[in-house]
Amino acid sequence: MIPITDTLAIEDDELVERGVRASGPGGQHVNKTSSAVELRFDVRASPSLPEDVKHRLERLAGSRLNLEGVIVIFAQGHRSQEMNRREARERLVELIKAAAHRPKRRRPTKPTYSSKLRRLESKAKRSGVKATRVRPHRED
Repeated sequence: MIPITDTLAIEDDELVERGVRASGPGGQHVNKTSSAVELRFDVRASPSLPEDVKHRLERLAGSRLNLEGVIVIFAQGHRSQEMNRREARERLVELIKAAAHRPKRRRPTKPTYSSKLRRLESKAKRSGVKATRVRPHRED
C-alpha cells in the first residue's frame, strides 16, 4: 500500500514500473544500465480512487496522461534506479494528493452599492481628463 492521505491509499500492484536507459551523457556505463524509471498508473481502472479524484487527477496530469487514461512518469535524475523509482513514486503521490484536495466552491457575490458609485465616479473623472486632451473645435 502506498499512502496518499489519511483516508486514501493505492495498491502497489496498480503501478507498473519499468527500467529504461536514461538519456544524456554518462560515459561508457550509460549504454549498459537501465537506471531511469518509467512509472505507469492507470487512473481510470484504479479501484482505490473515488470518481471525483479520478476526474481531477486526469485534469492535473496534463501531458503525462495518455489517451488510454494512464499516467506515465519518467524519472532519470539520479544515478541509481532505486532513487529514480523513489522519485517517480513521490511525484505520483504528490499529483494524487493535489487531485484529492477538493477545491472550495465559489459563491458569486454582488458588488456593493458604494463600490458601484466609486467605480462610476472614477470613470467620470477619467472621462473628464481625457475630454481635456481633445483638440479644440474651430468654428468658422
